[in-house]
Formats: sequence, C-alpha cells, structure tokens
Amino acid sequence: MRRDSIFYKLFQQSPTLLFELLTERPINADSYRFDSVAVKEPKFEIDGVFLPPENEGAGVVYFCEVQFQKDEQLYERVFAESSLYFYRNRARYSDWQAVIIYPSRSIEQSDIHPHRGFLNSNQVHRVYLDELGDIRQLPLWVGLMVLTTVEEELAPQAAKYLLERSSVEQPKTANDAIIELVTTIMVYKFEQLSRREVEQMLGITLKETRVYREIKEEGREEGREEGREEGREAEARSLILRQLTRRVGELPQQVRERTETLCLEQLENLGEALLDFTSMADLQAWLEALEA
Repeated sequence: MRRDSIFYKLFQQSPTLLFELLTERPINADSYRFDSVAVKEPKFEIDGVFLPPENEGAGVVYFCEVQFQKDEQLYERVFAESSLYFYRNRARYSDWQAVIIYPSRSIEQSDIHPHRGFLNSNQVHRVYLDELGDIRQLPLWVGLMVLTTVEEELAPQAAKYLLERSSVEQPKTANDAIIELVTTIMVYKFEQLSRREVEQMLGITLKETRVYREIKEEGREEGREEGREEGREAEARSLILRQLTRRVGELPQQVRERTETLCLEQLENLGEALLDFTSMADLQAWLEALEA
C-alpha cells in the first residue's frame, strides 16, 4: 500500500490532524499549514513539515514521518533531517518537534539507545496507530489513519462506518474528500480487486468518485450528454489526458496513443495514480506495469 501518498492527502485535507495525535497541541494549531520540503547538501526528503503562521513571529515547526516498514536507521535520518532544516531556518522558528507515526511498535527501529535523549523528551512523539483505540471512538480524520492498519476481514465494515459518519458530520466538500480517501485506502488494501469492485463493496457508485464528478461538471459546461458508457469513457479519456499534461508535461505521441487505448476501468485507476506522478517516467512506469 502506498501509504505515504495517503497520509500526504490526509494532512493536506486536514493539517490540524497531526495535533489530534499529540497530548499537547499548540494554541494556534488551526493556523498551521502542511508542506513537504527537500534539504540539499546533502539532500534530505522530509515526509511532512507543519509550518506555523508567518504573521505571528517565530513559532514551533513540526516534522512528521510516517513509517510502515522497519528501518534500522530511521531515527538517525529523521533527527539529521530535522536538525539540518532547523539550522538552515533558525531565524524563522523558535523550536522544533518531531512526530513519528507507526502502524505498531513492532515496526520501530530496534536500537534506540543512541537517541534516548530525544525519545525520552517531550520533543519527539511516537504514535502507534494500533494503540489509539476503537475506530468508532476516535475523531473522524484520525479514524481514517487507523483504517490503513485494519485487517482485511474487518476493513470493509470499518470503512463503511467512516463513510456513514462522514456523511452526517462533514460538509459536502470534506465528505467528498473522505469518500475519495476511504476508496483509495481500500483499493490499496485490496490489491486483488478492481476499483469498481471495491466501490461495490463499500456501496459507492462510480458517479460519486472524483474523476466522474469532474467529468460530469465539465460535461455540463461543454453541453455534453451523459449517461452512455461510450460517452463517459470518451470524456474520462479527455479529462485524464488534460490532467496528465498538467502533471508531467506534454505527452509524447507514443505515450498518448497508449493512453488512448485504456479501458474505462484503467482510466479510473490512472486518474488516481497520476496524483502521485512527478515526471513522465512515473507515467511510463505505470503503463509498463499494465503489460507486465
């Protein structure tokens, strides 16, 4: 499961989610914005950085690392990244804290002794998702994080619960985002199922997903008629090609021709995958994987 991209979307939608995991949240938590940064010389990629509002003077910067695979040098890297970034931006921030999110304690680095000073302080916070409690007792957005760790046999019921709760508690825009996130999590969790099968499992219709909402909206603007499978496929292909061009640049003729041969289900999957693309190589790798 590509959990990095899922948590990136979660934090984008709700930057205050990070602070729901902490015992003490900053007073101005609602004013923080989420970003990802690269620190050069040497180059480090930091999963997530939560930046305090710039109009309130030097504030506390929060670093976040989502770790679902064992890494025996995780803390060496995280503390090096955090310290270097803080050093280069010392004038902007008064302090720093780090939050490391694990699915369970078993994934944590084994040898933590060299980092006991940080880990035993209130500057570094370790969160174990499987210890947060019953998904029904958690804040909705925290429940989405925990859904990534739920066993397959329990996941459909938990996902349906979150969808039902979201439809009651959230405004339409936020509810649409949650529908998309829940569907994406379940597609990654049930890799043997198609996106359509996952949607059927959750009781979600195709017209409720992001790609089809955009198609419908653009179709209305352009006066196109909806309702037929052929029409939806043509419009999906047109939309995906425009999104790909904005994401990775002008498509080579060979790549465009290959994309135009995709069926409706493959287009829907590509519509989700392209959110993680950063270059033409990502698109080409995705297309090659279809033929593997």
